[in-house]
Amino acid sequence: MATLFNSALPSPRNISPRTSCSYSVKTFPDSDYLERCGVSFTGIGDDCVVKMELGNGTAAKVMLPTGLVTSYKPQMWHGGTMELLQTSVSQSENGTALIRGGLSLALACQNDAGFSWSPRAWDLHQVTGTPRESIRVELSSTSEHGNIGIKHIITLEQDSFNSEIVVSNSSASTIRLAGSTVCHLAVSTPDAAYAIGLQGSDYFDMPPFQGNFSIVPPMINKSPNKFWPFNKLFPKGEENINRQAESGEEDDDCKHLAEILSRIYTSTPRSLTIMDRGRRNSVTMRRQGFSEVYIMSPGSEHEWYSKYSYICIGHAAQLEPVIIDSQSEWSGGVQLINPNY
Repeated sequence: MATLFNSALPSPRNISPRTSCSYSVKTFPDSDYLERCGVSFTGIGDDCVVKMELGNGTAAKVMLPTGLVTSYKPQMWHGGTMELLQTSVSQSENGTALIRGGLSLALACQNDAGFSWSPRAWDLHQVTGTPRESIRVELSSTSEHGNIGIKHIITLEQDSFNSEIVVSNSSASTIRLAGSTVCHLAVSTPDAAYAIGLQGSDYFDMPPFQGNFSIVPPMINKSPNKFWPFNKLFPKGEENINRQAESGEEDDDCKHLAEILSRIYTSTPRSLTIMDRGRRNSVTMRRQGFSEVYIMSPGSEHEWYSKYSYICIGHAAQLEPVIIDSQSEWSGGVQLINPNY
């Protein structure tokens, strides 16, 4: 389990509620202080839920040490809030809760010397902000020898949610970064969902990418070649060629997502909008750093507003990994923009 806090130093105090908070978890978490930042903590078994909430009611939740974002509820045009992330909770064989969906990172680093590492547990590094404007929570994960580090910087604003990744390579070798952000956007049903802005983009039909927190529909789970496993992010030779056998160019600028779909798009615009006619809602996703967009629809053969009422969107480096030179860093991420505010 990741170490969340270090209580060696006293907590800062005497912070005016009207000023922006800057809290480092090298100090023990002071609930009064963090409340001024718009952040609260709740323990659930061995896990911790970090809640971020702005003054207008917009809120998000992140679980530690998994780093899974389980909720993003922005303020809507009708005055209330709406959940934009789909999650599911089930029971494992040993009786513990299994939470899947939401927004997570499925990333892997590798070099030519045989080094391979994926961030599994996240430490809470810093909290800054004010409920009146924006709240920023910074998570970090470091490889065993400390030479590869990834920061996951989550920023909640009144009209957007930002997930930024910063990968630092202090090793003596170039590394390759592969994987994807995995975002389960809640919809009424995929039959009412459309992707706007893909026309002219090249695509490759692929098996669904399975991260640690993916929600997998039954019919996909039973199909042959059902998954692109998370442990095969670095394909070689013929395997990579076979993955790219089905390809084409998207000719629809308002792509209906009613059918089962699993594609990686390249040469896409930086912004993509998912429209849900059932909930009369839309979300714009803006890409940074990554050059690919992964889209998966579980199809419409499910009940409305059920476990499988989602569209999975990932900003990705799956066909081509990102190259990060020695003693350098790279950043990328996704921004969910709420145009309904």
